[in-house]
Amino acid sequence: MKYIITIVKKLFPKESPKPTGRWRLESCNKQMNFKIDLSNEDHCGPCGQYALTKIDFKEKQNKEKQNKNPNDSS
Repeated sequence: MKYIITIVKKLFPKESPKPTGRWRLESCNKQMNFKIDLSNEDHCGPCGQYALTKIDFKEKQNKEKQNKNPNDSS
């Protein structure tokens, strides 16, 4: 009986684990490009250009919000 079970197990291979996290396949180009940018940033070293760009973008957005709502004191 064990011999038959062994043969059946060999005929039906286990499903290979799917990659997760950074190695997961992305179906959306926007997510894939974002992942590529972050990967390049990781390998670039201390330059941190992506982080600086994001900080500048958020500061610009905050200034635009404050200009639109001058009565808002926050």
